[in-house]
Formats: sequence, structure tokens, C-alpha cells
Amino acid sequence: MNDTFALFGFATTPLELISFVLAVVTVLLNIRQNHWAWLFSIASSATYAVVFFDARLYGDSGLQLVFIATSVWGWWQWLRGAGEGDARLVVTRLNRAGWAWTLAGWAVGFIVLSWFLKAYTNTDVPHMDGFLTAGSLAGTVLLARKKVENWNVWLAVDVLYVGLYVYKDLHVTAVLYAVFVVLAARGLVAWGNLAKARQVQP
Repeated sequence: MNDTFALFGFATTPLELISFVLAVVTVLLNIRQNHWAWLFSIASSATYAVVFFDARLYGDSGLQLVFIATSVWGWWQWLRGAGEGDARLVVTRLNRAGWAWTLAGWAVGFIVLSWFLKAYTNTDVPHMDGFLTAGSLAGTVLLARKKVENWNVWLAVDVLYVGLYVYKDLHVTAVLYAVFVVLAARGLVAWGNLAKARQVQP
């Protein structure tokens, strides 16, 4: 499953392609607030963990294992996270305190992960890997809580991931994250409209 072959002039593997498809389906379902997105997230995270480990992106590889756990939590949040019987979460916006906690968590995660990756792995991009891994965790938590601003985080993270994956010769995955940039922009608009519509409801 991990033998390299050429696709449109780029080197890739069957596992990377499978991961690509699963990840696109995940984001499309997320935009539609379909809870089955979390199942596809678990599957794509499992396959991408192997892809990133082979590319020596250990932060990203470990992140996929965290994604599997947070996907289970996110699935439950979307179905039962409102805390009112069987009520489902609805799309809402972060307040200032929420933004402050998000950015603080991202910063702390960046410092800790960058230090760990530099000290204990042979990655050649510890700081970028740590920064984007921490940002991805922040985005996942906001997504699980159905916060509109998760898409802002993913926009920033995905743009930087495109450059990182080109550098690591994961060209198919770089294309995937370029697609993610477009989908994140679409998600930001769609969820923003949902949150706005809820605010004007009597």
C-alpha cells in the first residue's frame, strides 16, 4: 500500500491517495454538519498517520492519533453536546474569551510540541510541524464545539500546510490542503450564515 508511483508527474502512494479521498469527504460532510464526518475523520487520520510517519513529520503523525480520539469526542459532541437531553449542538460564534483561550492554547502547544520534536525526533521542520500541529488541535476542538471560527483557524493552518507538504515532497497531500483552503472558506461563509440566522430568530 505504500509503494511509490507517479501521478500527473508527482510521486505518491496508494495510501496517500486513499487518505486524500477520505479527508475530502470529511470536510465536505463537516460543512454540511453531518455527524458521519467524524467516522471519515477517524479513517483518514489512521491512514495519514502512516503517510506522515514515513515522511518524518512526526508531529503530524502523532496528531492523527489525537485526531482519532478527538473525532470520537467530536462525534459525541455533535450528537449530545448541547447538554439538554438529546439536543444537538448548533453553530455559534466564539466570544472574546474564547478567542483568547484558543490563541493561548495554540501558543503553548506550539512551544511544547516544537521543543519535543526538536529534542526527541529527527524531523527537519520541528517549529513548523509544532506550530501547525498545535493549530490543528485548536481547530479540531472548535469544530467539535461547532464554533464558526474553526474555519478561520483551518484557513490559516491549511495555507501553511500546502507549503510544508510541497517541501516534504507530499505533492498529492499539498493539493489536498489547497482544496482544504477553498473548502474552509466555503465552510466559513456557510457556518457564518447559520450563526447569523440564529441571532435574528425571535
